[in-house]
Order: sequence, then C-alpha cells, then structure tokens
Amino acid sequence: MTQAPEKIRCDACPVMCYIAPGQTGACDRYANEAGRIVRTDPVVMLSHAVEQGGRVVPFAARDWDGSPVPADAFVTGIGAGTTYPDYKPAPFIVSSRLGGADMVTVVTEAIFSYCGVKVKIDTDRFVGPEGAVVRVAGQAIGHVTTAEYGSQMLSLGGVHHLTGGDKAKGRVTCATLLSLCNGEAVEMEIEGGSRVIVQAGRAPVVDGVPERRMRVGCGSATIGMFAVQWQGLVDEVVVVDDHITGVVSEHQAGKVLGWPPSGIRIKGHRSTPGRYFRVSEPGQGWGGTRLTDPLEILGDWQAAKGARPGLRLLMVSTTGEEYGYYLLDQDLRPVRQELPPDLRKTVQLIDENCEPSLCTVLFMGGAGGSLRAGVTKNPVRLTRSVQGGATRLTCGGAETWVWPGGGITFMVDVTRLPKGAFGYVPTPALVAPLEFTLPRAEYLAMGGHEDAIRDLDRVMEEGAEYPTAARVERWGEG
Repeated sequence: MTQAPEKIRCDACPVMCYIAPGQTGACDRYANEAGRIVRTDPVVMLSHAVEQGGRVVPFAARDWDGSPVPADAFVTGIGAGTTYPDYKPAPFIVSSRLGGADMVTVVTEAIFSYCGVKVKIDTDRFVGPEGAVVRVAGQAIGHVTTAEYGSQMLSLGGVHHLTGGDKAKGRVTCATLLSLCNGEAVEMEIEGGSRVIVQAGRAPVVDGVPERRMRVGCGSATIGMFAVQWQGLVDEVVVVDDHITGVVSEHQAGKVLGWPPSGIRIKGHRSTPGRYFRVSEPGQGWGGTRLTDPLEILGDWQAAKGARPGLRLLMVSTTGEEYGYYLLDQDLRPVRQELPPDLRKTVQLIDENCEPSLCTVLFMGGAGGSLRAGVTKNPVRLTRSVQGGATRLTCGGAETWVWPGGGITFMVDVTRLPKGAFGYVPTPALVAPLEFTLPRAEYLAMGGHEDAIRDLDRVMEEGAEYPTAARVERWGEG
C-alpha cells in the first residue's frame, strides 16, 4: 500500500494547519512545497526608481539572477510573514541610512482580531438611522455612526463581531473587512434604511443609484457662498437640505446684500434667521430629505411681508442636482416655469463646487499585544516610542494616523497601500502589514533584537524564515 505524503504543520499563525504537499493552509498564504513551509505571496518592496507595475525580483531564491534592487528600496510588511509565535524577532529587521542617519525598519505582518474599518460615504442620501445595524449576507457586521459634514459614516468589524458571535458571523465579518481593505466592492443592507454598495475610492451606490456629487455645504452655507450670484436674477432662493435649509431673504448673507423680504413661510424649526432645521424626514429626495416636491415645505405666502404676483422663486438642492423655478400667480401660489439661462448658470456653479461622491475606507487596528515582542524585548517601550513620535509607523509603506492615549491604535487609508496588501487567518482575523522605522541607537536602547538586524543585501541573500519571492513597486503607487 502506497503511503500518503506526509502533512507538515505550519506555525505561522494560531490556526496551525497541517498542510499536505502541494497544498496551502486555510489562509492561502502559506503552502507545503516539497516538505517545507513557503510563503505564497511575494514580499512587496517600494522604490521611487521603478516604474509602476515594477519588475519581479526573485527573493532569496536559488535561481535569482542577481538583478540589482534599487538602492532606495523599502521593505514593507506585505508578504513578509508574521512574528507568530511572538517570542521570535520580526521577519525582517532592516538597517539603512536616511539623510546620513543610521536607521532600522522592523517589518512584519500583524494578525488583528482587534480591528475594523471606518467607512465615510459622501452623500446626503439617507442610508439609515444612527445606530442602525449594518448587515452583509444577513449577518450583523457593524452599525451606522454619527453623520459628518456631507457624509454618512459606518463603523464595521471590531473584535465583538469577529469573535464575539457564532462562526457564520465571524466569517462574514472577516470576509467583508478583507474585501473592503483590498479595494473590492461590498453590498450591505442597513436596518431601517438602504442597500448600499461600498468600494474604497469609488462612488457609493445607494438603493441601486450611483451617487455623483457630495454636497457643497448645508443649505445655509450654500446661501452664504452663492447669494451674490443670485442677486438681481431672482427674488427668493430656498436651498433644501435635510440638516439646515437656507432662505436667502432672511439669511445674514441676504441682509448684508440688502435683499428685500419676500413674505415666504417655511414649515420647519427655525434656528437663526434664514436657517431651518427638520423641514422633512431624511430620505432619498432633495438634499437628503424625503421630498420629491420641494413646495411641500412652503406655507402660505404673506403679502404684508413682501409677497406679490410675479415674485421669482428658485428652489435648489445642496448639490444642484434638483432645482425648480417658480413665479407666484395672482393667488400667491408658486407655478413652475422653465429655468432662465442666467439662473441655470448659478445652479451649474453649485454643481461645479461639489466634490465627487466617494467612499473612503480606513482600516483601524490595535498594534499591541505580543506582536511588539517581535520588535523589542521590552514591548512597552515600543508603544511609548510610537506615541512619542520617535518611531514612525507605516502600513504597507502608507502613512498612518496614530491615536493618542494608551496602546498603538492606528488608522490607514486603504487606497494608499499596494493592491492585495491585506490578508486573513481563519481564527478569524485580518492580517495587515506594519513597518516600524526609528534611529538605530533608539532601537537598541528600547531592547531591540540587535542580532536580527541585517542590511538590504543580506536580507536579499538570506530571505526570511519562510522562503518567498519579492516584487518591487513604485513608491506611493498601487
């Protein structure tokens, strides 16, 4: 009887798969090649000197032809491997000189159970009430958080969604985070709201309709920016907005310009002059309201305060996508008319000043725990060095934002990383590249792994614990 090829155990992550020859582990990142564990993805190095797309440079491989690596090559954590078990030094601890200073960059892939994404959706359209559950494939993966200026915000993932529920919830959450971080489109459903397709760097699709523009500002801000453009062309302007609807004749901007009163009445909660809250419930209509007919927010016009037959009224949304032009008839009722060319130019000016509607995805993780042991024998010193600004933390070569306070909690814009920079392990958890760069003297002072420091030539010659290849990409591209 022929004996089955022996499986070998991979210790690159907590799952510790047994992998048959020619097969990969559950993460698809490590494989059994002729009885040894190898990394299936190449290490990504960045260089200013290489054209986008780069050439492939075999890395620590027998058939490497010795092609020179650019002198400014920066080894990223993408494809580098992890420090698991975490008593080991990081896969690459690379020495270099920067501006005449001796530097060290510690390179690793970190396994994150404590991670998530923050999603900014540039639209006034109603996606769901604050606090509403966000679902993918029926599983709760996050919630709607507080809206920001012209944008709806989602908070997705986190340890409770990854590991605090059943296996199906954890798998869907992990797969969703991975797709979003790697720039793929994900469709999600928001309870009490909309179905939204989110993709980093692309326009959101809300209930099947691609968004085109982010609002120029609230209704009041729009009045402030464009009141002078309307003066002399129209007698009243109402900018409809879910948050603050603006009325030019009452607004401070109109008063400064000497705009006469129009006798208009707005159904809403008056804030300061010319600014109204809650003219409508949120929705998919004008300015993020439920309105398809903006005249619904108007009360009876008041002749004693300036209303008269023939008065010219422009109603417009905060993006200029919806607009209507009206004349008051003999009964002081607005009758829709064709928009005059001069007013059309002002509506187009609103549109021109609106930013394109985009989805922004920020990966957020806590780079704490034992991964710091792969950097230094005294892990708290790394935390203090990052918080103090002595150590620069990057993610796949991209700049990060580090939160103040305890720990190393950071965020990074996923579009700034090379493609496919994020991975996963089926614990479930995401895998993200990290690089810690600091002066060599400070690295040694914090208890860094001095014996593991190598220059780039040695790194290219010796590789890492798990054999792999390397790819050079243009710095800042991808």
